[in-house]
Amino acid sequence: MAAKRDYYETLGVPRNATAEELKSAFRRLARQYHPDVNKDPGAEEKFKELNEAYAVLSDDQKRAAYDRYGHAGMDGFGGMPDFTNIDLSDLFGEMFGFPFGGRRTRDRNAPQRGADLQYNLTLDFEEAVFGVDKTIEFTRDEICHHCSGDGAEPGSKKHTCSTCGGAGEVRRARATLLGNMIQVTTCPDCRGTGELYDQACKVCSGRGQERKQVRREVKIPAGVDSGNQVRLNGEGQPGVNGGPQGDLYVALNVRNHKFFHRQDNDILLDLDINIAQATLGAEVEVPTVDGPAMLNVPSGIQPGKVLRMRGKGVPHLRGGGRGDQMVMVNVAIPTKLNAEQRQLFEQLAATMGTEVQPRESGFLDKLKDALGG
Repeated sequence: MAAKRDYYETLGVPRNATAEELKSAFRRLARQYHPDVNKDPGAEEKFKELNEAYAVLSDDQKRAAYDRYGHAGMDGFGGMPDFTNIDLSDLFGEMFGFPFGGRRTRDRNAPQRGADLQYNLTLDFEEAVFGVDKTIEFTRDEICHHCSGDGAEPGSKKHTCSTCGGAGEVRRARATLLGNMIQVTTCPDCRGTGELYDQACKVCSGRGQERKQVRREVKIPAGVDSGNQVRLNGEGQPGVNGGPQGDLYVALNVRNHKFFHRQDNDILLDLDINIAQATLGAEVEVPTVDGPAMLNVPSGIQPGKVLRMRGKGVPHLRGGGRGDQMVMVNVAIPTKLNAEQRQLFEQLAATMGTEVQPRESGFLDKLKDALGG
């Protein structure tokens, strides 16, 4: 039979570790190796080893005996440690989302904040750039107008809930590696109040809340983008027992534009010009989010050249000016020519010659740089 590991080594703490350090180490490792979380072979055995070590070291009397005599000192305590003294309510509450043992049950009458809601809103490209006021409609719970949130038909009498006996909680035993543990859940019949009425509200069926369609105005600031959210404070679900109302989060999505693409606060535009404009230069009209604007194309511009139109981009979300519009110039080579155009190109070709020369160096390097290679 393999020798047992040192309990301090098992928990990864020094021999002079404080009670809080022991608890912190145990919680961290137990979350890592609990069989409900860790499906690896050996996790269950590791979890048992952690519990045994913590059960000894968290008990002052057992720890003193262990420090003096080692594992042999546990014989006087009946061999295996007693796990019943371990407070696991915090640990398993964090891991699985419900309390154990009833040691830290929440006051059922304590105010509770209402849940948050989300509304998905799609904007046009220009609306996202300049901001817009939108009217939205969504459904949420509101205090029942008939019973004023009480859940009972007006005039109905209260009586103690027979399911939970007025406790507002239902306790069920659950078998675990540590033995039977008590799972505490809110009573499904009285919803944690501990009381029921002879007759539930006819409008809300005892919920105390009713579903309603709500209309609200939302101010969308300039410069938002897909993935941004706008929060409307206090427009979520109602609170419980006088708790505050939750919030409504408006999640934004921006439609693609026919011409424009966005990169941070800059707007990108692909622009086709003809070969004469590229050779001689020209002043051309281009679209912007502000409307048509004139752009000066210098003579001899090469395909792929980017021209900057300052201040024609997206406003910064938190103020401080706007981005630019970046215009990438593409030279459109004609595929069809009429007789006059062909004659002119032939005359031009005759003056320019037919000799072609490969670039001596740099082209491939520039191409690699452009592609990020």
